Amino acid sequence: MNFIILNGPNLNLLGKREPELYGHRSFEDYFEELTKKYTYHSIMYFQSNHEGTLIDILHQYGFQVDGIVFNAGAYTHTSIAIADAIRAISASVIEVHISNVFKRESFRHHSVIADACLGSISGFGLDSYRLAIEALINQSK
Repeated sequence: MNFIILNGPNLNLLGKREPELYGHRSFEDYFEELTKKYTYHSIMYFQSNHEGTLIDILHQYGFQVDGIVFNAGAYTHTSIAIADAIRAISASVIEVHISNVFKRESFRHHSVIADACLGSISGFGLDSYRLAIEALINQSK
């Protein structure tokens, strides 16, 4: 199977940014671990701080891959355009968050992209990405 992991704004700072919430590992280090674990699958990774670029990636790959693991960051709570892009593609999308968004500020409790996604996973640290990949693999069986 072919997957994309797509990270939104500020996630390029994982390992440096608010380690009490997001941990001390960079996503690049974690991604290397994932690709070693899932050698029978192709996993690509993209990160952008720009909403339009995230939409472009969804459009470009959303009809080619089997699934997308998407941490839209703060766009989760604001971007109807990203929700529309998810609805427009054929690939299954799972929304992920590293932290438990329901233990944080109240504005983070609502996702405008959730109902466009197959499901949502949050609060398991970087392992949220692995759980999403497992869910996509199991969904295809």
